[in-house]
Amino acid sequence: MSTDQKVAVVTGASGGLGEAIVDGYRSRNYRVVATSRSIAPSCDPDCLAIRADIADPETGRRVIESTLERFGRVDTLINNAGIFIPGPFENYTEQNYRDVLATNLNGLFFITQHAIKAMLQQKSGHVVQITTTLVEYANSNVPAVLASLTKGGLAAATRGLAIEYASRGIRVNAVAPGMIKTPLHAPETYEAVASLHPLKRMGEPEDIAQAILYLEDANFVTGEAIHVDGGQIAGH
Repeated sequence: MSTDQKVAVVTGASGGLGEAIVDGYRSRNYRVVATSRSIAPSCDPDCLAIRADIADPETGRRVIESTLERFGRVDTLINNAGIFIPGPFENYTEQNYRDVLATNLNGLFFITQHAIKAMLQQKSGHVVQITTTLVEYANSNVPAVLASLTKGGLAAATRGLAIEYASRGIRVNAVAPGMIKTPLHAPETYEAVASLHPLKRMGEPEDIAQAILYLEDANFVTGEAIHVDGGQIAGH
């Protein structure tokens, strides 16, 4: 199989944002490796589906090794997998804490480490984190300190990695969504959730995919977080 075609790895790829991101990269003729705990096998020869839990440190190694074995390169990693548990701080359980840190932080750490090693060999690459506007614009209507704690770490890591690898051909960016129409939100909540955005609507998964594809083409952009949040970051 030719290794000339670019390859994107997408975590949390079985639905919602991940599915839209996979579709976006396939529309650009990228080969894609899609991973999640519940992903179904793909009949597309240019899309490798790997069922695995990103919270397991072994998953990062396995996914990147499988990508190199199947397609011979890793051009882009989209760290989309994440757990979002809103609620009052005092009500979080120890298990909530462990689960969110394992997926949001450990998951990103291990797969990104393996991906960057492959990118260094190629002398090029791009890593994108999915964070949240709540990192910079807390909202009393959406208490979610575990999201702020972990996604805030991803935002800081984005800047740190961007500077560390800028001279070696690897860019690192982030996309910070507002509330997006995914299975996380029940349809009966859409109207109330939409009202949290100055644009008075929720985002679509395709809105996030478009922002990521913009970053893919923006070769002079690194260490940046693009807010795709209906204007939330600007205020109310």
